[in-house]
Amino acid sequence: MKLLLSVLLLISNLTLLAQSNQFAGDYNRNLSEEGKHVIEYKLTLNPDGTFVFHSYSKMQGGTPPEVNTYGKGKWSAKDNIITFSSNKKEDFDAKYTLDFNNSTARFAAKNPRDKSDKIVKTRLTFLESGISWIKRLDIFKI
Repeated sequence: MKLLLSVLLLISNLTLLAQSNQFAGDYNRNLSEEGKHVIEYKLTLNPDGTFVFHSYSKMQGGTPPEVNTYGKGKWSAKDNIITFSSNKKEDFDAKYTLDFNNSTARFAAKNPRDKSDKIVKTRLTFLESGISWIKRLDIFKI
């Protein structure tokens, strides 16, 4: 009985790890107009539950012309919702200034049962955030 219970617990833990690994990876979004401006967003969700975010913008005639902003912290997933958090003592310094607390994103991918030729890019859509410009942002998995 103990062996059966141990095996069931092991299988359930492996299933949980496999589900979170589907979210882990690099996400990217480039918005640019040739010769005028460039906006890039890069997000890395690590399998250990940490993340790093980088936003780069270069605006023609902007003040300042180039801006780099960074954020880091921890992420967790429940169903297809990813919740981000940042620890004020560990995740903030002169470089990492974005506060991802209370930020959530929805993971969207093509359903494995969908056998059609329809192309669905795997993406995260930010639903809520204290960072105003990140709300409703789609960022695509590389």
